[in-house]
Amino acid sequence: MLFNSFTFLIFFPVVVAVYFAIPHRARWAWLLAASCYFYMAFIPIYILILFFLIAIDYTAGILIESAEGRRRKWFLVMSIVANVGMLAVFKYFNFLNANARVIAEVFHWPYGLPALNIILPIGLSFHTFQAMSYTIEVYRGRQKSERHLGIYALYVMFFPQLVAGPIERPQNLIHQFYERHDFDYDRVTAGVRRMAWGLFMKVVIADRLADYVNPVYNNPYANEGLTLVVATLFFAFQIYCDFAGYSQMAIGAAEVMGFKLMRNFNRPYLSRSISEFWSRWHISLSSWFRDYVYIPLGGNRAAPLRWYYNLFITFLLSGLWHGANWTFVIWGALNGFYLISSIVTRGMRDRVTAAVGLMRYPSAHAVLRVLATFTLTCFAWIFFRAGSLHEALHIISHMLVRPATHQLLPDALRAEGITKLEVAYSVALVVALMAYEFVGTRVNIAAAFARQPAWVRWPSYYVLCMCIWLLGMSTEARAFIYFQF
Repeated sequence: MLFNSFTFLIFFPVVVAVYFAIPHRARWAWLLAASCYFYMAFIPIYILILFFLIAIDYTAGILIESAEGRRRKWFLVMSIVANVGMLAVFKYFNFLNANARVIAEVFHWPYGLPALNIILPIGLSFHTFQAMSYTIEVYRGRQKSERHLGIYALYVMFFPQLVAGPIERPQNLIHQFYERHDFDYDRVTAGVRRMAWGLFMKVVIADRLADYVNPVYNNPYANEGLTLVVATLFFAFQIYCDFAGYSQMAIGAAEVMGFKLMRNFNRPYLSRSISEFWSRWHISLSSWFRDYVYIPLGGNRAAPLRWYYNLFITFLLSGLWHGANWTFVIWGALNGFYLISSIVTRGMRDRVTAAVGLMRYPSAHAVLRVLATFTLTCFAWIFFRAGSLHEALHIISHMLVRPATHQLLPDALRAEGITKLEVAYSVALVVALMAYEFVGTRVNIAAAFARQPAWVRWPSYYVLCMCIWLLGMSTEARAFIYFQF
């Protein structure tokens, strides 16, 4: 079930109304049933995978807590192997199998292992990582094992963040299912406003940008120059509005019912460095890799070469998490290279900045840093969006080597119904979004709006709803980009 579908428009108010109407002791069961229905709206049979992993991790948590010595680690390994194994089968088997076949052909070895004809369960990477955070935290002694099977199942399956996060930690979420959440008008309206803004980001901005990006990136060999540059810039904002829009809706939906989910985005395109970008982008995943991969590897508490190795491996795995394709591996490696390079060259860059006098103009220096970070990020997005490495290299070469090809709307895009006016709308929306986010660094816009009188707030709600209704790009609900992960 998609957040931007009419089905969800009916499903969510019903869930909320029943949730507040029934006794507190029954609410967990109602939310679990609603979450099962929500997930089964995609491919019903795949809920059995969730049930299997829930049973494994629930049992592992109890065994880890009650065991001593090496047995605790073995129970943790059992849980991790089950989760990673499920990912390996459904998400990575065909990728690994195809690469093994290529190696076998190079050395003329016989190889006949067939590919699996299976569909990736939606959100598998998200809820397996959330489940693994539970068993790891129990192993570390930071979380008590959950003895209520239904509550633990709800921790994994809570429908607002089931299929695309935020990836929660047990310390933040499990205890909230025991707490009583009464209806609170201010909290409910704040959650609905957040959901509406997220929906606007998705259907008005992201889907509009997608209409330009998809034809270009789906057939990159027919495009070059300015077309590829614009498509790449548009994709940077498409994926941001698509994923941040989903996160806003997920956090808002939970807030309506009284649950607090972690923030997943914090104005990432205003970052002044790659390091800052990754502290603002997909925060729940970045912090997951930091806590469960980077720090256990040694983090920055090591010799420089080992520190760089820890960073690079973490980003490499982050890229692979996103998809079973070499493009995602290169994307992760490239971001790791960016971060390591920024550390290595920090002293040199500071000296150059001082030499040219930029330190005397802090605002100009900040703008240049933001633009440099954004440019590097957009370059990396090429590998993320391209269908193959060959396509990514074609885009880069024809974007940079032939920049004199200034054709904003080639015939292929015109055939898709894209006009200069549509492109102008897209640019205006992106500029307005960035202006809104810049103002948000100085003013708490949500809090300021909530303090306004009703005669200001309610017409604003009406205008926002009408914008979503009239400017939304499709009557058919379009899937969120991160659903494929």
